[in-house]
Amino acid sequence: MSEEMKKYLYDIMSRIDGLHSIVITDRDGVPLLKVSDDEVPEVALKPSILSTVATVTDQGGKLGLGKNKWIMATYNNYQVIHFNKSSLMVSLIAAANANTGMLLNLETELATLIQNLKTAIDVA
Repeated sequence: MSEEMKKYLYDIMSRIDGLHSIVITDRDGVPLLKVSDDEVPEVALKPSILSTVATVTDQGGKLGLGKNKWIMATYNNYQVIHFNKSSLMVSLIAAANANTGMLLNLETELATLIQNLKTAIDVA
């Protein structure tokens, strides 16, 4: 099943110019499913970096603005989008010039996959 999920994520990556990585992690930054090409900086895929995002999301919720849905950061060469899916985080790493709207729309497209992963984790 995991190979089918990876194939699905690679198919998504191939459709969106500049998308270099899709990583689905638990709240501790442990990768559950990861696909990437050679363009993504390896440091961006470290669990310590990915777990920091979950902490930032939780802290943002304490501002009284409600639950954080996603976080986006842009850099000189990359943009990074993290979707908060309660017990899971989805991280997209793309080129700075990638279509941000298309990347944000992936949240809806990935919903079924995320739900299947959550179910598998809850059963285990």
